[in-house]
Amino acid sequence: MTDVPEFLIITGMSGSGKSGVVNVLEDNGYYCIDNIPPQLIPKFAEIAVNVNKSGSSSMEKIALVTDIRGGELFREFDEGLSYLKGQNISAKIMFLDASDDVLIRRYKETRRRHPLDTDGSGSIRAAVEKERNILSDVRESADFYIDTSELKVAELKEAVNALLLNNPLDGISIKVTSFGFKFGISLEADLVFDVRFLPNPFYVPELKNMTGLSEDVREYVMNSQDSVEFLKRLKDMLDFLLPRYKKEGKSQLIIAFGCTGGKHRSITFAELIGKYISDGGYNCRISHRDINRH
Repeated sequence: MTDVPEFLIITGMSGSGKSGVVNVLEDNGYYCIDNIPPQLIPKFAEIAVNVNKSGSSSMEKIALVTDIRGGELFREFDEGLSYLKGQNISAKIMFLDASDDVLIRRYKETRRRHPLDTDGSGSIRAAVEKERNILSDVRESADFYIDTSELKVAELKEAVNALLLNNPLDGISIKVTSFGFKFGISLEADLVFDVRFLPNPFYVPELKNMTGLSEDVREYVMNSQDSVEFLKRLKDMLDFLLPRYKKEGKSQLIIAFGCTGGKHRSITFAELIGKYISDGGYNCRISHRDINRH
């Protein structure tokens, strides 16, 4: 047992599913506290270190939820995080997000008031926009990012497991995903590649209702010099980037491929690149956001 705990700071948009993440972490041995003001993070860190030193208990993995519910207190987020790093305590940030429309729908379904709807006007969209602006810097500094817009409970659990529980906190977790531009660009991606310039199986009757998981679709897409050349250049670029991202300490990398509907070309390239990255020894998972949408 180590005296110094590992901290995971969970934050993000209201209604994005932070409580669901806490449930997953608690089931896997994390000591979790919800809605803690950033000013109390240093004090809690001191308590955790002392508990571990005493040997009376173990608080090696700690997850703290701090978000806009803290009001003005949340504006001292950076100070709380700086204290942990100043004490050489490992601290990672996980940011939970969802599209504006999804967040608004969730609030309407639960009939709860948004924390920033302080005047009771009931304008959820205005509150969401305000919160997104306040959190923009925190989002940029996050080590882990999860877009919960399309995730069911089981899928959220899988996403958290893939990021944290199946991967050391000092490693890099890579997600390769496909999406359809007609359903909106991927919010979570670090690198986005538009593959709409490649041959489209949608216009081939026998391939139209298949997906890029089919060998027939994959062969059609890759039976093009542009596709072959693009794949080669992608691999060369990733061979250059991935070791440098890892060396720099990047915790998560999300690579997204988009085509019109998210069914054929984007899935083909997500599968090919995902396999290439996994074969290179990296922790990589593949997902297809819009594969079941019409």
